[in-house]
Amino acid sequence: MSAPAAGQAATRRTWFGLIVLQLPVLLVSMDFSVLYLAMPTIIDSVGPSATQQLWILDIYGFMIAGLLITMGNIGDRIGRRRILLAGAAVFGIASVIAAFAPSAGFLIAARALMGIGGATLMPASLSLIANMFPLARQRARAIGVWTAAFAGGAAIGPVIGGVLLHHYWWGVVFLINVPVLAVLFLAAPSLLPEFRAEHTEPFDFVGVVLSLLGILPAVYAVKALAAEGVSAPTIGAGVFGIVMLVAFLVHENRTPSPLLTLSLFKNATISASLAIALVGMMTQGGLAYLTNLYLQSVLGFDVLEAALAGIPMAITVAFFSVYADRLTRKVGVRIALAGSVLIAAVATIGLVALTETSALWIFLVLTALAGVGFGIQFSLVTDVVVGSAPPEKSGAASGLSETSFELGTALGLALLGSLATAVFLSKDDGHGFADSLGETLHIHGTTGPAADAARAAFVDGLHAAAIAGGVLLAALSVVVMVVMRGSIRIQHGVH
Repeated sequence: MSAPAAGQAATRRTWFGLIVLQLPVLLVSMDFSVLYLAMPTIIDSVGPSATQQLWILDIYGFMIAGLLITMGNIGDRIGRRRILLAGAAVFGIASVIAAFAPSAGFLIAARALMGIGGATLMPASLSLIANMFPLARQRARAIGVWTAAFAGGAAIGPVIGGVLLHHYWWGVVFLINVPVLAVLFLAAPSLLPEFRAEHTEPFDFVGVVLSLLGILPAVYAVKALAAEGVSAPTIGAGVFGIVMLVAFLVHENRTPSPLLTLSLFKNATISASLAIALVGMMTQGGLAYLTNLYLQSVLGFDVLEAALAGIPMAITVAFFSVYADRLTRKVGVRIALAGSVLIAAVATIGLVALTETSALWIFLVLTALAGVGFGIQFSLVTDVVVGSAPPEKSGAASGLSETSFELGTALGLALLGSLATAVFLSKDDGHGFADSLGETLHIHGTTGPAADAARAAFVDGLHAAAIAGGVLLAALSVVVMVVMRGSIRIQHGVH
């Protein structure tokens, strides 16, 4: 199949191809959140420490974040459909390995391999959309569908995982990837076009190494500081990561063929959009993890009930992602972005209303409202960044956009999760808390003074994370209004 020519409307076959592209997007985003509900079972089965629990959750995101720009560049060179299918194969094999992991270390390694495969799927699918839908208005709608699949997948991951965990062992949350990927392999050759850049610059291997040497140690330091306190190795890792990130930026600014085109950041709209992706996903990802623990360990819902509580947010995220372009054509990209970020901020800060005995409807209303804001902003961010790049660079541009999303999700677990853990541990008044609420309840039981104090301490940590994420979003909304004052109202998609 070939992509439509420039200015040509997409055919029905192209729209069917878009449906196929949603399969890997759903899987990659679901695998961020599907473990939120599975973690209590995994803890009982393989016994990870508090630090290992965080690594099981976010090594996947860190690998994706560190490799997205790289894989986007590789896709531009060897073909986007080709790298999509290669990544799907790696993702499927790693999923099977993870499902039968005998230990926490083995599971962390399998999740890392899944991250490598996932890093090829996201930019390849998004850059293919840029080729398949040359008309700006159709591309905006297609990207809205893509964003709905990505954000909605993260929201429905716990729902699907909860249903499966209600009947099967925890490894099934990984095995569900296999049949979905089989459909992708069967349908992709006939419904998806191949595209590669005709002329490419030398590959920036040094940039790849420096980016990974910067991201992984820096985030490890944040996680270790929260879980274990200040130590020389932790400080050393943090300093090393920062130095490597600075070296990466210096190298990218000087090399003639950069992995990351820093000139893109001179565009205030693109810079603001990437900041929204980073902070938005950091808040959404971190609080999704914490609120799922809240539903199970504080309110006492079982896995299935907690999973079903995520449906309202999944619906609002998906709906407002798809129809964000209509809103934007009416009010302009500046108002739509700033307003959606503010809605998410208000709903996030509203989570401080949750207590150890809150009614479920409070949680449902707040998360559904947050889904409105997140759905709109994520769809617009993606269209702004991808629509700004020429076709031969759309793989790299989509990699930059998705790096912000994935790194934001991983940082949400590391930063907001670590903040909540630090507050939780600081509230221990002689009860002997373990590193997490789940471990504490496992040691002391689910009733009694220690259990009650632990639940109250966890809620305090959740409140601290909600305030931190909400304040960041509110500040970002103001920034968007200021830096995007020159933005014009868009008529057909985002330019």
